[in-house]
Amino acid sequence: MTTEFDVIVLGGGPGGYLASERLGHAGKKVLLVEEIALGGTCLNVGCIPTKTLLNSVKTYTHALEGDHFGVHAEGVTYSWERMQAWKAEVVKGLVAGVGMAEKKAGVTVLNARGTFEGPGRVTVEGTTYTAEHVILATGSVPVMPPIPGAADNPKVVDSTGILSLAEVPARLTVVGGGVIGVEFAALYAALGTEVTVIEMAAEITPFADAEVAAALRKALGKVTFEMGCKVESISDGAITYSKDGAAHTVDADVILMAVGRRPALQGWGAENTGLEMTPRGIVVDDRMRTNLPNVWAVGDCNGRSPLAHSAYRMGEVAAANILDPEAYRRGEVMRWNTVPWVVYTAPEMAGVGMTEASAVEAGHEIITAKAPALMSGRFIAENGFRAPGFAKVIADKHTRQILGVHVLGAYASEMIWGAQAMLETELTIEDARQLVFPHPTVSEVIREALWAF
Repeated sequence: MTTEFDVIVLGGGPGGYLASERLGHAGKKVLLVEEIALGGTCLNVGCIPTKTLLNSVKTYTHALEGDHFGVHAEGVTYSWERMQAWKAEVVKGLVAGVGMAEKKAGVTVLNARGTFEGPGRVTVEGTTYTAEHVILATGSVPVMPPIPGAADNPKVVDSTGILSLAEVPARLTVVGGGVIGVEFAALYAALGTEVTVIEMAAEITPFADAEVAAALRKALGKVTFEMGCKVESISDGAITYSKDGAAHTVDADVILMAVGRRPALQGWGAENTGLEMTPRGIVVDDRMRTNLPNVWAVGDCNGRSPLAHSAYRMGEVAAANILDPEAYRRGEVMRWNTVPWVVYTAPEMAGVGMTEASAVEAGHEIITAKAPALMSGRFIAENGFRAPGFAKVIADKHTRQILGVHVLGAYASEMIWGAQAMLETELTIEDARQLVFPHPTVSEVIREALWAF
């Protein structure tokens, strides 16, 4: 095999494999090096397996609650074994699909560990490969805080371990109320597990608008949330934490450490190349360029926006600027302030742009408006009159430009992209009111919020 390429991509997660695919289709000779499996964390032990299990749990919940909608089912049960098997089928099929896509794009894939030797050079199993450009896409790893009693404790798992439990635990304690912690809490609580979430901040999902986050916490009534707490120690399955100056203990069969992920910056050569890094990740500009010539960094490894869909876009931005150094003039840059996010619980929560707090901090005088999801006929038809949900829009008081959109309720994940387009095109309230929303859809709740100003 040749050792000379146009582009070498180190890491086969969303950012890496999509950049490879785009470059391959553009006629570049691309080498993609992935140590474990194509698809990275997202496809193998993150987004996809998690959402597959969550969908199985939602199907189970719908079956239990079908009477209200005229669908009667008796003796409804679930099979954890079959849920796990379906998860494995989905992952296997999608990983194979990524491999086929790379092959179709003419990308050479090496399933081995690569070491970055500096601009234009990557070594794989003793062979040095060269290229004009190198894209670093090494991803991230779970954070395991140094809590006394956590290390080597068989009852303590990270986000990868919680996906493959042999059985559903009777009691689960989650340390961390971010996206990962809240999603797994909701998943297992729906299957009957007694779940406690311990969060250091005053509210779950601290990145979200506080009002929307509080509404999600209330909607997840089967989960016990302990806010403003600090975990002090772990002994077997018992967690001791402090709250308001008092010590508390909760017992669990499984403890999930879900305090976040950190960029994977060690073990692949970055330390010895002069690559500019901080504890938050590899330093990049809006074109994904690092401080080294023709070296790019996309996805979680740069720490700018650790989301799979952000990685996709970063990969595309890097590829576009490699193909054409003037591409940034056409808008091929990463716009960090309009990246949407989703929490895939039931109900879902999604948002894009500024929260009330961040908008005020940025110097805006703001106005806000909300509309309940019950203003959508389809939402009521499919979820009932008691289902929680609403849309909230934040705008600048003087320019009336939309600064943020936040949604709680069923299908929030499927409609937030439209709100992102509003922010990308810098629409005002009046501009967005002219958009035609299909009827009946749940997305109309955003339109109602626009007219609520």
